[in-house]
Amino acid sequence: MLTRAILAAVAIVMFSGSAFASGCPGHMRTIDAALANNPQISAQQMAEVRKLRAEGEALHRGGKHAEAIETLTKAKGILGIN
Repeated sequence: MLTRAILAAVAIVMFSGSAFASGCPGHMRTIDAALANNPQISAQQMAEVRKLRAEGEALHRGGKHAEAIETLTKAKGILGIN
């Protein structure tokens, strides 16, 4: 019984990383689309969004998907999108 619980926990941890990994490109596409529509934000906010977008992509490529999602979500917040 304990062995099954441990195996289930290991499986959840292993597969949750791939779920985050597939979410990062979607967040980046959403940010890119919003930027292409010339959002009504200040130059300072635009610079911050671009910085966060780049950081998010770097984190994604480095395998740090949870951190990438968090960073990309901040960029989306500045843009006023979900």
